[in-house]
Amino acid sequence: MIRPRAYKTELDPTRKQAAYFGRCCGAARWCYNWGLAAMKEAYAKGRKTSVLAEKKRLNACKDEMAPWLRTVPYTVLESAFRNLDSAYKNFFRRVKKGEKPGFPRFKSRKRSRASFTLRGSLHIENSRVKMPCIGWVRLKEKGYLPVAPKRLLSFTISERAGRWFVSAQVEEECEEPEHATGEPLGVDFGLKELAVCSDGKIFHNVRALAMQQRKIARLSHELARRTKGGQNWHKTKAKLAKAHYKAICIRQHILHEVSHYVTAKAKPRCVVIEDLNVCGMMQNHHLARAVADASFSELRRQVTYKGNWNGVDVLFADRWYASSKTCSECGYVKEDLTLADREFVCPNCGVILDRDFNAALNLASLAA
Repeated sequence: MIRPRAYKTELDPTRKQAAYFGRCCGAARWCYNWGLAAMKEAYAKGRKTSVLAEKKRLNACKDEMAPWLRTVPYTVLESAFRNLDSAYKNFFRRVKKGEKPGFPRFKSRKRSRASFTLRGSLHIENSRVKMPCIGWVRLKEKGYLPVAPKRLLSFTISERAGRWFVSAQVEEECEEPEHATGEPLGVDFGLKELAVCSDGKIFHNVRALAMQQRKIARLSHELARRTKGGQNWHKTKAKLAKAHYKAICIRQHILHEVSHYVTAKAKPRCVVIEDLNVCGMMQNHHLARAVADASFSELRRQVTYKGNWNGVDVLFADRWYASSKTCSECGYVKEDLTLADREFVCPNCGVILDRDFNAALNLASLAA
């Protein structure tokens, strides 16, 4: 079985290579914005066109309009127009479905994340990767990228908090995963404890953003006092980006730890999780920041794809299933249970259980 997969790791470029990466990011952003402006102008004039036609038009006149585009690989320009084409297709798809359309927007140097895509003569070795027009670039983590994939599709280079990363899109040959045979596992997500499993395993909510909130607030106030565009302003801005990035890394670590345990380590034949209405939970302004910090949607996504990799079925309980209010022993529904009640005391059979553990047991019972 051939399976597409992406591997992302940090690069260790020289100053010259990092500066070249910056120029490639600028070229990709410029081409995207030029194509979007051309599409909007053609629509305003009633002229029929397409993203592919605008790309050909730019190729014909770029030597006069932007000769510096010749200094970057052509795949940077091509991938920018490919992203624009995907943006338009997504816009029309959402319009047909009656969803909020979200028309493509111009990319800003301040708002958009710097990135570009390379294709063509790409190679991977244990400690370095080779890119067209750039050459060999060292990796900070050795042995992570697959040295001999079935097919190497592309490299996406991106920058975050002063660090450069490469995402290698590959196709690799792997065996069909054997279906797991362990006991069904129920996983209850929450804010007090991030995940409570029906086998007794508990993952505490690290509250990554809350840990860095004090530092982020101080740096934000410091940035507001700086002269915009000055040298100290740029230094404080870099410190603020690093503080946000640290919170992201802490959050991603615990999310991967949870998703790895409930799929690859516990090896249940089925994982049952709640179909949480995250958008609805975010409407509560007292809990919105904590809900966003927990990243329930990302955790659900990781559990789903890792379940497919490890032969584990992933089921979703009904959104209105009262997993916390139902007794896992006798099935009695306690309607007066409040958020302040951290223990479930059943008035029918007298069982006393932790609220979240009781919910996890109820979720596991749905797989029977």
